[in-house]
Amino acid sequence: MKLGILGGTFDPIHIGHLMIAQEAAIRLALDEVWFIPTGQPWLKNGSKISPANDRLEMVRRAIRCNSGFKVSTIEIDRPGPTYTVDTLESLREGDAKGDSLFFILGMDSLEDLHQWHQPERLFDLCTLVGVSRPAQRTFDLRSLDHIRPGAASEIAIIDSLDIGISGNEIRRRVFQSLPITDWVPSIIEKYIYEHHLYEEDGIEY
Repeated sequence: MKLGILGGTFDPIHIGHLMIAQEAAIRLALDEVWFIPTGQPWLKNGSKISPANDRLEMVRRAIRCNSGFKVSTIEIDRPGPTYTVDTLESLREGDAKGDSLFFILGMDSLEDLHQWHQPERLFDLCTLVGVSRPAQRTFDLRSLDHIRPGAASEIAIIDSLDIGISGNEIRRRVFQSLPITDWVPSIIEKYIYEHHLYEEDGIEY
């Protein structure tokens, strides 16, 4: 099975995430896309994120109507910092054993890949799929070759997705009592307001 992996804090999950997952499924002929909310994202130490149970529940509700989308709690269930290489190894040894893994991430994340934990190992565990966003279209993939020789040629690219939605902007809008309709599915908008998410001061945007 060809399995797409889309990780992130999903704080909150929004229309952009769903569009990326659907487009990746179509262009790469993926059988399923698994959404994996991070547990303790070590690259965001010091940043305030919502409780894992809220982020997980929002993902579950957002993907409920798409039979090709699944959610995995592997990173939330695992204690300690969340490292992508550990997640991919666990998947290959467990629920996704024998599957071909395609790890989907934004071009901004690809640009910062050298900061990840043991990034060179990612290329042995999966196919990295870079999704272009309006602000990152000029990123030179050849800069990845210093992580692993020839890495640039191993990246699959999905472009032409003009998605300007971000979790930071959604949280800011909620805090400022601005509408987020059309930024997130209606069921997620309802969850955010019912659970009073993003209403506290001190959240980084």
